[in-house]
Amino acid sequence: EAMEGGVAVKAKKPPVPVEVAVIEHGPIELLRTFTGTLEARAEFVVAPKVAGRVEQINLDLADEVTRGHIVALLDDAEYVQAVARAQADLEITRASNIEADSLLQIAERELSRIDDLRGRGVSSESQRDVAKAEQLAKQAQVKVTNARIASAAADLEAARIRLGYTQVKADWHGGSERRVVAERYVDEGETLAANAPLLRIVELDPITAVFFVTERDYARLHPGQSVSLSTDAFPDESFAGEIQRIAPVFRESTRQARVELQVSNPDLRLKPGMFVRATVTLEQVEQAVIVPQQALTSRDGRAGVFMVGPDDASVVWRVVEPGILQGDRLQLDV
Repeated sequence: EAMEGGVAVKAKKPPVPVEVAVIEHGPIELLRTFTGTLEARAEFVVAPKVAGRVEQINLDLADEVTRGHIVALLDDAEYVQAVARAQADLEITRASNIEADSLLQIAERELSRIDDLRGRGVSSESQRDVAKAEQLAKQAQVKVTNARIASAAADLEAARIRLGYTQVKADWHGGSERRVVAERYVDEGETLAANAPLLRIVELDPITAVFFVTERDYARLHPGQSVSLSTDAFPDESFAGEIQRIAPVFRESTRQARVELQVSNPDLRLKPGMFVRATVTLEQVEQAVIVPQQALTSRDGRAGVFMVGPDDASVVWRVVEPGILQGDRLQLDV
């Protein structure tokens, strides 16, 4: 209080300065960022189907390889000899078959001669039985040699196939035509057993990103949903991805479900093992009432904001329902 003309006068309080903001009307998104890891979309372990000493390896770590490319050569001397031996066996069985055919023709001519003599009453029934038995025996011999030819031909083809296996190919099925060597297990000069790993080849375009979600966000995700990814390796860039698969079960230990993304990686800059941050739009409102988050206050457990009155000199506290928070922008249901 102050004295004015001997009369006590109550001093006026100065107005309290406040900051005001204009209510926005427009789109707002509920974004959620998850941390995850990049994984190879697919991998293929190259292994020879036959044992042998490695004479040459055409690829090394980080080299690109195309489907069907010959990646290594094994010592083939033993397999070349096996082909030659199988070829010789086939020729022998073919010669035996020619001989059996000749003997069959002789037996058939003899049977025909006996039948002709019998028609003239010269030969006996027993002579015909002997000639017929000889014919049947030669027919059986021809069948046996034919079977031996088929078996020898199969052995030759098998030997040729084994010889072909000494040229080790990276021949995978499905996916892209090119992949990258992720690991090399042996060097030239080493002896490998059949089916021993030689190279591990991975597919990096597209690459797979994996993160895990809790029950709170699980229902808001669906295959085909767009995702923006960032990584510390390229801090100023973002990469476009798409949700490809969502696990139908939650891990009991973490109560989280696995989510897999497909990410285009034509330059092969993204590598398996990198950590990524995946930002997903879980909800979007095209026409929302938006205020700064700092404008939200609480009274008696209820949320509200102060609205400037028509006279621009007073405010009214109004109850609201907070909605989507995007940065420092808050959607209100009023």
